[in-house]
Amino acid sequence: MIAAEQEAGPRAFPKAELTIKGLLEEWLEEMSALAVEDRYRAELEAARRLDAQAGSTRLGPHRSDLAVLHKDKGVPAGLCSTGEQKALLISIILGDARLQAGMQGRAPILLLDEITAHLDEKRRMALFDEIEEMKTQAWMTGTDYALFSELGNRAQFLTVDDGTIRQTAAR
Repeated sequence: MIAAEQEAGPRAFPKAELTIKGLLEEWLEEMSALAVEDRYRAELEAARRLDAQAGSTRLGPHRSDLAVLHKDKGVPAGLCSTGEQKALLISIILGDARLQAGMQGRAPILLLDEITAHLDEKRRMALFDEIEEMKTQAWMTGTDYALFSELGNRAQFLTVDDGTIRQTAAR
């Protein structure tokens, strides 16, 4: 579902292929879902005493990882540059926001910390335009005003200084 929203999103951001990798997912490749449920139940029961002693469950979906592939390059995100990783992450976030907007009837509030770091001007503008087009409220933080200056009067700027928040005029 996020993949379809990514395809509809801005071309400035690469598309990501998302998969879940873990033991349960490996089992699902080898056997039916019902067989996986039975095996999982048996494994949990067998490990119950050890898990209780350890204070955690050593087997389950919480041990699975999200695997991200740069779709155009066919390269795992972990092998991409920092800028490409950031662009992939933004593509996923924007795709999810569009999906949520379609499902909920309104866009979610986005909290984006240091979102403009490692983005070139083209991608910054695409991000800002997409946020405005979605009509979502976005809180974006950063330490370099210049990376947000393209927003001009489209945004409200706040500065935190010595524990005080004050509105800052767009420059």
